[in-house]
Amino acid sequence: MVSFFVCLAILIIGYFTYGKVVEKLYGPDDRETPAVRINDGVDYVVMPKWKLFLVQLLNIAGLGPIYGALAGAQWGPAVFLWITGGTILAGAVHDFSVGFMSMRHDGASVSELTGTYLGNFMKNVMRVFSVVLLVMVGTVFAVGPASLISMLIGKQGVTSGILVNTYFWLAIVLIYYFIATFIPIDKIIGKIYPIFGICLIIMAIGVGVGIFTHGYTIPEITLHSLHPSGTPIWPVMFITVACGAISGFHATQSPLMARCCKSEKEAHSVFYGAMVSEGIIALIWAAAGCAVYEKTGGLMTGLTKILTDSGQAATVYDVSVKTMGNVGVILAMIGVIACPITSGDTSFRSARLVIADWFKIEQKSYKKRLFICVPLLLAGAIISQLDYNVIWRYFSWSNQTLAMIALWTASMYLFKNKKFYWITVIPATFMSAVSVTYFFYAPECLNLGTKIAYPIGIIAAVVFLGIFLCNSVFKKEKTA
Repeated sequence: MVSFFVCLAILIIGYFTYGKVVEKLYGPDDRETPAVRINDGVDYVVMPKWKLFLVQLLNIAGLGPIYGALAGAQWGPAVFLWITGGTILAGAVHDFSVGFMSMRHDGASVSELTGTYLGNFMKNVMRVFSVVLLVMVGTVFAVGPASLISMLIGKQGVTSGILVNTYFWLAIVLIYYFIATFIPIDKIIGKIYPIFGICLIIMAIGVGVGIFTHGYTIPEITLHSLHPSGTPIWPVMFITVACGAISGFHATQSPLMARCCKSEKEAHSVFYGAMVSEGIIALIWAAAGCAVYEKTGGLMTGLTKILTDSGQAATVYDVSVKTMGNVGVILAMIGVIACPITSGDTSFRSARLVIADWFKIEQKSYKKRLFICVPLLLAGAIISQLDYNVIWRYFSWSNQTLAMIALWTASMYLFKNKKFYWITVIPATFMSAVSVTYFFYAPECLNLGTKIAYPIGIIAAVVFLGIFLCNSVFKKEKTA
């Protein structure tokens, strides 16, 4: 259990040390933020820091650090290293960078920030990429809870009627999405989401305490893969565990809170702090996955079996019951139903803002918000009819690719502002290797195996780094 507590301590200490290094590097000051300067009562609304932190945590987390961490635990406690190092050195830096840059650019979405620092071509790529990703995420986070609600009602003895119809609950969720996407951010998101954010934290604490009070033992870190299928740690584990280490989805969410910060100095606790909190939640759930389920020949066979046979929601429910008893049932239901819904609606809201920034459509007008909201939700309704697994299949890869692009954007921002850019260049290079390697390796992508994927991934990362450095040197010489 020593490994778990060391990683937990590193995450906490990292917030107060490396987080402060990142904050000092970016240099927040007393200038007016977009929330104060632009305040439109819809998307630009000042909210207190504690609410910003909890809403940001819920927006970026949802079930990501739970589902991803449990899936990552199939490789064994080696996942602790990725969650810890990824959170402190990459994920929290990524979230802080995007949130801070957004505040410095009138609350701009990540696609507009990318265009400012990486050029118009990348801006247009990111516009399309992020909108498609956000609609996919929002749709999946509507279909999942709708299916689960109808299933739970069916287990109560209701065998027919509208209440056990998944499409009925899907329609309810999409109608809610429309309302939450359309109305001012402080009316529902600012009022209710902090409560769910607290529930997410309590749920993680309950699981963490339950591991010890119920006699489970957390294994120590080993660098060997314990995955029963022999799936390699590199690059698959680094793609599987996104939320809880680093996630490009966060780059679409941070601008939402960047439009609500009263001061730039809130960035450390709101952006870096929320990501560290998510890392702690992921670490606890990964530890639970490693501790609760039986192993065969040292491999994580028990965890893989329940994930394969019953799915992620059922696994969350099972862990909650085994570590928290009856209280766990209630918290598990809140988690597997409310958390994805709260991430789904902010996905659609972010998509609305990306499109609004793209076509310069101001959002104070009801009609102009409707002009974007209605087509977005219609697209979600259509996509929801596709196979759930098909929709989700490419999300993990596209998620980490978006993180890679956001980190390169932050690197160019730091370079142009004559700051120490290696703090983002190193994780950007690393994520480039992860993303490219996975694209060439994964069965759902090119499926070329490790012998081809590994060298190509490393070469691509070196090439991206070289392009950045050459571009930086060229611009430095040009301005000299």
